[in-house]
Amino acid sequence: MILVDTSILISYFKNDSSEMNAKFDQLLEMNIPFGINVNIYQELLQGAKNRNEFDKMNEYLSSIRFYDLKYGRKSYENAAKIYYTCRRKGISIRSSIDLLIAETAIENDLYLMHNDRDFDNIHKVYPELKLFS
Repeated sequence: MILVDTSILISYFKNDSSEMNAKFDQLLEMNIPFGINVNIYQELLQGAKNRNEFDKMNEYLSSIRFYDLKYGRKSYENAAKIYYTCRRKGISIRSSIDLLIAETAIENDLYLMHNDRDFDNIHKVYPELKLFS
């Protein structure tokens, strides 16, 4: 199973030509199960340019599987620990949302498909964050 990050979906919706978009196309063609979490959902919707785009995106995203954090407050503690541990190793993670996305992937044992260096940096410290390549 694969968690698809905002960075991939934004690029895909814009029809950008990239290696990761080609991989996402393959994922779709092969009917490989994938999903998002509530943070990705929010990031995508808040990027809508107008109400029509918001509604279309919301309709599409509502048809995708959602993965949740499993451990309530402990999940947020774990995400904060990722930040803290990375920072102690000299790695700055720029987004709290990315920490929650990484924690969602780890807790649900998902591969994360992304185009965001924060996840590459997290993976250096937390190899249990499995990256889709």
